[in-house]
Amino acid sequence: MPQFSYKARRRNGEPVEGFLDATDRAAALVQLERQGLLPVQVSTAKGSKNPEAHADGYRPRSSFLPPTLRSLLQRKRKPRLQELATYTQQLANLLKAGMPLTMALNSMSSLTSKGIPGTVSHQLKQDVIEGRSLSDAMARQADVFPDLVINMVRAGEQSGALEEVLRRLAAHFERFAEVQTKFKSAMIYPVFVSFFGLLLIIFFTAVMLPKFTEFFQSMQLKDGLPLATRLVIGVSDFMKLYGWWLIPGSIAVTVVVVRRYGATHEGRRRLDTLRLGLPIFGKVTRLNLFAQLARILSTLLANGVPVLQALRITEEIVPNAVIKDALAKTRDAVTDGKTLAQPLARSGVFPALMIDLIRIGEETGDVPAALLNVAETYESDLNVALRSVMNMIEPFLIVTLAVVIGGLLVGVMQAMFAITQSIQMR
Repeated sequence: MPQFSYKARRRNGEPVEGFLDATDRAAALVQLERQGLLPVQVSTAKGSKNPEAHADGYRPRSSFLPPTLRSLLQRKRKPRLQELATYTQQLANLLKAGMPLTMALNSMSSLTSKGIPGTVSHQLKQDVIEGRSLSDAMARQADVFPDLVINMVRAGEQSGALEEVLRRLAAHFERFAEVQTKFKSAMIYPVFVSFFGLLLIIFFTAVMLPKFTEFFQSMQLKDGLPLATRLVIGVSDFMKLYGWWLIPGSIAVTVVVVRRYGATHEGRRRLDTLRLGLPIFGKVTRLNLFAQLARILSTLLANGVPVLQALRITEEIVPNAVIKDALAKTRDAVTDGKTLAQPLARSGVFPALMIDLIRIGEETGDVPAALLNVAETYESDLNVALRSVMNMIEPFLIVTLAVVIGGLLVGVMQAMFAITQSIQMR
């Protein structure tokens, strides 16, 4: 059995050092807690076998992989919004039941929380036992907990309202998850119709049309094939010779070029400006971003996060370079003593309604409530805009597919009619 060396403290603060045998580090920590000690450092003793190694020399399969590939496979997946909502809600419920924080985190390590493994809660508990605050412990796992969670938890610790802050976080993530789900659901039908319509067109031009082409050419019409038929055959020949590599290659090249261009600051700014100005989808994008910005900023300010820090966190979270730059300039202006509404209006990015509501909030002394009103207003408008976009996309897709498939059929049918007339004339 592996041996571990430890440094700990008794309840009265007296330091203790020693060795103990345990199956792994987690079991060693449990032993120390049962002895009434507060662990400070626990590590494998020199000369002791690695508890993760096997006696027969077997190593995990991933250890034979190249380091780069192994690091990619072992990289933690960032939790989804709903997973963060479930985690914070569960932790808030345990604290409400009267559990101390360390005991609540210990229970969280055994609870099934999809997306956030129990080892995360276990490490949080160990950090708290060693004297760190929960927010500092979460900051050590920044790949799991975003800045929004870390700073709100820190504000909750300072105000003594950690449970309430966790509940607000849960409600915040659930609301965003709901909006995200609606957006994805709205795109399922157009993607489904486009995908199968494209498959149908490819099947017709690559499989069915060549058979018709051989038949038409064997008939040797006196006046030749109709124009529509020749166009359809030309498309079929092009797809057969070049389409199988030219179209996927063009798409791949376009994706690579756009991604590399978007990786630069100027390129990302121009692409994000284009997204905001699109005729139909631009409105949906703007409403989603403005609602997201207002709700994040409202949640941070309502929980006591300073305005400059709240602007910085919101700037990092919002996924649009144009709005990021506007928030950065706003943060610089607020540092100079200006109000929040004035620099936001000067940026020219945010709508007048949003500016007016924030200005009213500043006059009444309740900016978080004003921002929450902005978020709810734009989320309601977003639902209406999504329905409008769907009502426009569905007939557009149907008409487009009908025109394309109808054109292919017309080319075939005209040739059939020409063949029938030729046979009758003979």
